[in-house]
Amino acid sequence: MPAASALRTQIENLLEGRFPSALSPLPRTIREVASTGIDEADILLEGGLPLGAISEITGPVSSGRASLALSFLARRTAENRVCAWVDANDALDPESAAASGVNLRHLLWVRCQDAAQASRKEVRQQLRLERKPWTRLDQALRSTDLLLQAAGFAAIVLDLGHTVPQDGNRIPLATWFRFRQAADRTSCSLVVLGQASYAQSSAAVALECSPLRTETAGATVMRGFTYKLQRARQRFPPLSSITRKPPSSTWSAIPAWEREKHA
Repeated sequence: MPAASALRTQIENLLEGRFPSALSPLPRTIREVASTGIDEADILLEGGLPLGAISEITGPVSSGRASLALSFLARRTAENRVCAWVDANDALDPESAAASGVNLRHLLWVRCQDAAQASRKEVRQQLRLERKPWTRLDQALRSTDLLLQAAGFAAIVLDLGHTVPQDGNRIPLATWFRFRQAADRTSCSLVVLGQASYAQSSAAVALECSPLRTETAGATVMRGFTYKLQRARQRFPPLSSITRKPPSSTWSAIPAWEREKHA
């Protein structure tokens, strides 16, 4: 028997009576999940997005990240749960959200604005406090912090999809750590949309979206989109997971106007 194994056995025998679990591996963390409403994504995630944690969905524009987030909110609001969408660049289309199944009566839409769009009264108040007016990114982060602390939201989407990575990478890691702690304390699912990964190790799940193909009818009519979804990180897999799931999957989405027509 190697010396290291012999020493370990000796230590375990000495500590067995006093500390039975001193050298035993810790049990794997079990975290509750919620369905995204997309079967392919749920299979990839082994159930859905985690509750009480940060999930990052990254990818370029028109990669399916917003469609995935809206599908998740549709399932949450269908259960009469209150959710929020923090829109750093005022890019959300409420009609598309409603067509995706989101109950707008249970959705708080936080629209951030540039200093040039702020009222003169707001600008004077900022200058009176001897500080510059907040940027859209500052407003989005502050709003997310307040909503997490309020502890009344089942899910919050922080949409940084149109924020350039140079600005997103400047967000302090301490901010993400505070968000992770608040989400865990309130059992809120914080979903971050961005062109790159900003939360880093504070995110329990990281997904990468990319467009594959567009289904057309004729030369000018789009009938559907197919996306690729890849799992980059999953820190808390469900305990029931026995077989290793594939690292990527594909799924298709129908445009909002097509959903309305079929309905």
